[in-house]
Amino acid sequence: MMNKRIFLVLVILMSCSLIGIILVQAYYINNSLQNTEKQFNFNVKKALSYVSNTIENDEKEEYLIKFTELLNQGEINDTTAIINIYIKEDNSDSNETVIYRNGILEENFKVSSALFDIGLDSLNVKRILQKRETEIIENNTIDGSKNLSAMLSRLSKLNESTQIALETVYKDKAYLKPIHKRVSIDKIDRLLALKLLEDDIDIGYEFAIYSNDLATKIKTQDFQYEKASTFSVPFFYNENDKSNYRLLVNFPERKKFIFSSILTMLVLSIVFTLIIIIAYSSALYQLIRQRQISQIKTDFINNMTHEFKTPIATINLALDSIKNPKIIDDKEKVLRYLGMIKEENKRMHAQVENVLRISKLEKNELNISKERVDLNDLVEDAITHVELIIEDRGGHVEVNLNAERSSVLANETHFTNVLVNILDNAIKYSPEAPKIIVTTEVVANNILVHVKDHGSGMSKTAQKRVFEKFYREHTGNIHNVKGHGLGLAYVKRIVEDHQGHISVESEKEKGSTFTIKLPLIS
Repeated sequence: MMNKRIFLVLVILMSCSLIGIILVQAYYINNSLQNTEKQFNFNVKKALSYVSNTIENDEKEEYLIKFTELLNQGEINDTTAIINIYIKEDNSDSNETVIYRNGILEENFKVSSALFDIGLDSLNVKRILQKRETEIIENNTIDGSKNLSAMLSRLSKLNESTQIALETVYKDKAYLKPIHKRVSIDKIDRLLALKLLEDDIDIGYEFAIYSNDLATKIKTQDFQYEKASTFSVPFFYNENDKSNYRLLVNFPERKKFIFSSILTMLVLSIVFTLIIIIAYSSALYQLIRQRQISQIKTDFINNMTHEFKTPIATINLALDSIKNPKIIDDKEKVLRYLGMIKEENKRMHAQVENVLRISKLEKNELNISKERVDLNDLVEDAITHVELIIEDRGGHVEVNLNAERSSVLANETHFTNVLVNILDNAIKYSPEAPKIIVTTEVVANNILVHVKDHGSGMSKTAQKRVFEKFYREHTGNIHNVKGHGLGLAYVKRIVEDHQGHISVESEKEKGSTFTIKLPLIS
């Protein structure tokens, strides 16, 4: 048998290894989940930036096309260094015209190259200065119309300086326009959905555009701002390359989507881990069980050896006494010793029969034929088998046959053995004179037999295992109680074969009560 300390060390090592494997798997799953979430966040921010840039570029292109058309319609002035661009926008609601003016001053001059020490006599330097302003003109005034005509007539040709002017004019003009006139919900939704699908993100979302942390008209119906889970990017930069607008997006099922991406790996990991745990638990249980069985068998062999040794010794002593010349002629003593030999032989035979009965029960080889019997009669018959033993020890049996109906389907011989075994158990575990109470009663369609003693009782652990084969609460070389742990195992198997149930209630030093329940027959 494996050394107990080695066995314990192996169990600890195996348990630590299993826990380690589970922790490593949990670490990698958690790491994979975090990486998936980071990738999701990156893809979403990338999509938002794409939407923001695309919409802003589309708007800018639209404005520049309009500006270019206006420039092409004006007069070309190539003689002045000052290029003034005027853009007109009518506002029908307020009956006003807004004029955007951008002035670009180009200065060309030469400077001495000695300042830079580059080996040339002089350098050509160009400096561009910019001045912008916005003017609002009332359309119902004569002066306003004249001023507008004069401004529009000074449009210059499109060159590098003009591009700079157009860029700033576009930002000035767009900045004054409300956001719901600059972009539509449908356009944002279309661009965002297409970009997200490129990265296999096909879950629902809600979005909105906020201006200085206040909601605008560009907003989906179910959008709710949540600081911790809302993605945002700047939207529509102004002339100072700053933005008062932010495009915000929420994904209500984000966690579910991220979790589903590793669901297959997680399920497989859990399944394989459970298989390992079940296999390990089963193997550990079998090892512990084998150790227990090994210990029980050792106890059984010790007890059987002790119980066979006593009758064998008694038989040998009786035979030696009979051989004695002084006794062999004494017929009375010879008969007495022969009676002792017979009783001890019967005792050994009974032990062997118990072992054989259990073996046959386990192999389903024991033929148990059943017939209608009166359980009250079987109880009285069983008591007669142990009455002399109880009286010899100065005890008594109290019988209360309260069951008015007591017909059951049972095997008379085997069920009598069941009752005798329980009564014998009560006698053996009564240190003082046995006081046993046997009661029968009817509950619903069942008859109950209670066998109560006032003996030493048993622990909670023993109560759970008392019907196991070979189990005895007294182990090792302690033989203060005869037996080998087969009687109650036999009892349980026979009762269950009769579609019945047996249980025990016990308390240390206060005795035990065994209860058998059998179905009644009409």
